[in-house]
Amino acid sequence: MKFLFATLTAMTFALSTACATTSGASAEDATAAISAAKAAQKKASSAGAEWRDTGKMIKKAEALAKEGKTDEAVKQANKAAKQGEVAYTQITETEAKNIGPRF
Repeated sequence: MKFLFATLTAMTFALSTACATTSGASAEDATAAISAAKAAQKKASSAGAEWRDTGKMIKKAEALAKEGKTDEAVKQANKAAKQGEVAYTQITETEAKNIGPRF
C-alpha cells in the first residue's frame, strides 16, 4: 500500500510539474522532451516493465511537434517520460522486495 501511495504521489507531482513548466516551449524543447521520453521508455523496456501507453504517448508528442504545437508536445512527452520512470521504479522495487508466493 505504501508503494502504491508513493507511486501515485510521484506521478501527481510529475504531471503537475510538467504542466506548469512548459509555457512557450520551442521546437528544441519538444525534441529534448521527446528524447528524454524515449530514453525512459527504453530503460523501462529493458527491465521488461514498459507500460502499454508510453509508446502511444511518444508518437502523439512527435505528431504534435510536427504540427507546431510544441507546448502540447512537451506536456505529452513529459507524461510519457514519467510513465517510463515510474514503470522502471515499480519493477525494480518489486524485484528488490523479492515478492513471490507465500506458503
